[in-house]
Amino acid sequence: MKALTRLWVVPVVLVVWELIARALADTDFPPPTTIVARMYELWFSGPAGQVFLTEDAIENILPSLGRMFGGWILAALIGIVAGMLLGRSRTATDYVDPLIEFGRSIPPPLLLPVFLVLQAGLATQYAGLITQLATIVFGVVWPVLLNTIEGARAVDRTYTETATVFNLSRLQRLRVVVLPASSPKIFAGLRLSLSLALILMVLTEVIGGSDGIGYQLLQAQRSFDGAGVWAAIALLGILGYLVNSLFVLAERRVLVWHRQATRNP
Repeated sequence: MKALTRLWVVPVVLVVWELIARALADTDFPPPTTIVARMYELWFSGPAGQVFLTEDAIENILPSLGRMFGGWILAALIGIVAGMLLGRSRTATDYVDPLIEFGRSIPPPLLLPVFLVLQAGLATQYAGLITQLATIVFGVVWPVLLNTIEGARAVDRTYTETATVFNLSRLQRLRVVVLPASSPKIFAGLRLSLSLALILMVLTEVIGGSDGIGYQLLQAQRSFDGAGVWAAIALLGILGYLVNSLFVLAERRVLVWHRQATRNP
C-alpha cells in the first residue's frame, strides 16, 4: 500500500509532460498520449481492434529479451563459479587480481568493434548473436564476480571450521556453507548486472544488430519517427522496471532466511 501511495508522482509528471508537449507542438518531443498510441500501433495492435503482439513485437522484443537474459545467465554462471573458487583462495586471487582490475576498467561498448571484426572469421549464421552475447557477458560478469569473491572471502570462519569438523569435502563446503553465506553479496551483484545487461543489449543492437528493440529505435531515428523513438525508450524503461521488480521479489523469497537471521541474531 505504501508503494502505491508513493506512485502519485507518476501521473503528475505525465500530466505536466502532456501539457508542455502539446504547448510546444514539437514532433521530437511528443506528449505521452501520442507515445502510448505509437507503442500500441507498433507492438500490440491486432485485427478488429483486438490486442495481440504484432509481427514487429515478435521480431524485436522477444529476441532482445533472449539476448539480455542469455548474456546475463552466462555471466552469472561464470561469475559465481569463478568467484567462489577465487574467494576461497587468496593466493589465486592475488595472481589474477591485476587481470580482473584491467578487465573491469575496459568499457564494454569499446570492445564491440573488436568483436565485430572477430565475427567476420566465424563461418556461422549465429556469428552476430555470438558477438552480442560476448559483449553482454564481458560487461555483466564483473559485478557478479567481484561480489561473489567478496562474499566468499567474508564467510565466518566458524562456519568453515564446523564444516571441517563434520568432515565435509571442499566441494560440499562450497555448496553447503560458502554459497549460502555468500548469497546476499551474490544477489547484490546479480541485481546490478541485470541493469547492465539491459543497457548492453540495446547498445549491441544499435551498433551491430539486425533486429531487436535497439535496432528498432535506430530505424525510428533514421526515419525521423519521433514518437517511435520515444516508444522504444518507454518500452525499455518499462522492461527495466518490471525485470528489477521481479528480481527483487525473487531475492526476498530466496533470502528470507537471511533477513530472519539478521533480525534475530
